[in-house]
Amino acid sequence: MARNRDDQDYIGPLRRLGVAVLVVILLALFLIWRIDSPRMERFRSALVDRFVPSFDWAMAPVTKLTDMVEGFQSYSRIYEQNQELRRELQQMKAWKEAAVQLEQQNAKLLAQNKVRLDPKLTSVSGRVLADSGSPFRKSVLLNVGKRDGIVDGWATMDGLGLVGRISGVGSSTSRVLLLTDASSRIPVSIPASGQNAILAGDNSPYPFVDFLEHPDRVRPGDRVISSGDGGVFPAGLLVGQVFQGRDKRLRVRLAADYERLDFLRVLRSHPAERIENAGGLIAPDPKVIEQEAAEKARSEAAEGALEPDDGSEDGNGGNQ
Repeated sequence: MARNRDDQDYIGPLRRLGVAVLVVILLALFLIWRIDSPRMERFRSALVDRFVPSFDWAMAPVTKLTDMVEGFQSYSRIYEQNQELRRELQQMKAWKEAAVQLEQQNAKLLAQNKVRLDPKLTSVSGRVLADSGSPFRKSVLLNVGKRDGIVDGWATMDGLGLVGRISGVGSSTSRVLLLTDASSRIPVSIPASGQNAILAGDNSPYPFVDFLEHPDRVRPGDRVISSGDGGVFPAGLLVGQVFQGRDKRLRVRLAADYERLDFLRVLRSHPAERIENAGGLIAPDPKVIEQEAAEKARSEAAEGALEPDDGSEDGNGGNQ
């Protein structure tokens, strides 16, 4: 206990003495920096040149800390700019998607305007409202109906090829049965081989060709068009191209873009004129009949004159 007390008595005066010396040194430095004279200026310059360069090690942590603060501030600014660029990129993606959709719609409308059909055929364009959403029925709903003059059974096309036929008409809407539906059957023609067939849907993206007389004459890539048989569809409408499916059946890759059915054209196809009353038989010209009969008689007479008389020759020979 006595030794601890002696240590405290010894350390206390030394601490006070050190503080006093530090205060005196700082006061002297203050006075030296405040005195304005050439001699003191030289002394200050010599003091700075002597001690300040050796304090680089002491300033290193401060310099590093300052660099870290500036780097963190720079990182914060870069992070904010990155977030702003991400938001702008998302907006640009949304605008791009909207622009692509508008471009596709515009291209389809332009393609519909440029499609060459029979000049007697007129059309009504409608927008696709919804599809059936059923795996067992392939159909879409249009925003045109009886008020637009739509009739059940008319053909529908997109900008390139045949899509289906009207299978139900309402006041302001109509349903289109697609060619891929299992209940769809239409007469088609393959011009390359000069054959007619039936295009039958089976709820797959590629309907198959049925009732083909000579399948071996058909080549992959042959064009398929509507034949117009039975008055179901107008003749010459593009349907697609033939290819052989995995089941070894001839199928048709449809020209219409079934993935993006936005607008459809309904063709006003009028039925062919029917003959209700049977007419009388058309008789040939009497002069022609008389001329043919005379020519036949002359030919028979000529043939009879050329034939020899066997009985008269035998009688003459016997008399001799």
